[in-house]
Amino acid sequence: MPNPVIHFEVLGNDAEALQRFYGQAFDWPMQDVMEGSYYMVNPGADRGIEGGVGSAQGGSGHVTFYVEVDDPAAALEKISSLGGRTVQEPMDVPGGPTIALFADPEGHVVGLVKGE
Repeated sequence: MPNPVIHFEVLGNDAEALQRFYGQAFDWPMQDVMEGSYYMVNPGADRGIEGGVGSAQGGSGHVTFYVEVDDPAAALEKISSLGGRTVQEPMDVPGGPTIALFADPEGHVVGLVKGE
């Protein structure tokens, strides 16, 4: 499948409580990567995708999935032409990938991540 979903995030007010909840509810192995504010989830198997559980930065909690694309800026242009809107222009995550966010025509926020 072109442009697969490759990452998810569950963000809220209490990262440690969310980590405990999802870790215990689904036996997800989690690694603290940001001193208690963000945990990486690695399924460590052929099935499932990696994700993150952490603190929402200055807003309400939400769930986001990330779609892999070759060029986030070009993808945002196409999305705009189809009735979506840019929420966050492409940005380089320190030590990580380039990401961007858009809202679909109904306002659901979805992430983009540059493929390797």
